[in-house]
Order: sequence, then C-alpha cells, then structure tokens
Amino acid sequence: MAGSVKVKLIRSMIGRPEKHRKVLRGMGLTRLNKTVEFKDTPEIRGMINKVSHLVSTEEEEKVDEAS
Repeated sequence: MAGSVKVKLIRSMIGRPEKHRKVLRGMGLTRLNKTVEFKDTPEIRGMINKVSHLVSTEEEEKVDEAS
C-alpha cells in the first residue's frame, strides 16, 4: 500500500457508539464535510473500516519524481 488516502466525514456522529466517535476524533474528523489526508497504512485502513458507513474515501497514488 503506497500513497495516501483522503477521508471525508459525510454522516454525523450523533447517536453513534462511543467507539465510533473515538475513532473519528482520533482521525481528526470533528465536523461534517471535514477532509483529512493520511498515509496509506494498515492502521488507518482499519480505522476507516470501523466507520466506513460514516466517511467517504479517495485514494491517491504515490508519484515518484525522477530528476
């Protein structure tokens, strides 16, 4: 897994279990439509899978620039 992942909060965390809210806060998603970018790691993928029904994701490929 290379590159990065953009994660956007699209559903409210109101009424969700505390575990889901802690995951979202840990990712820095505190408001609707807020977007954060992460390095694509298994840990981040696990967090995204926990709250996949509340967020949208967009993958970006890593571009190597040879000079």
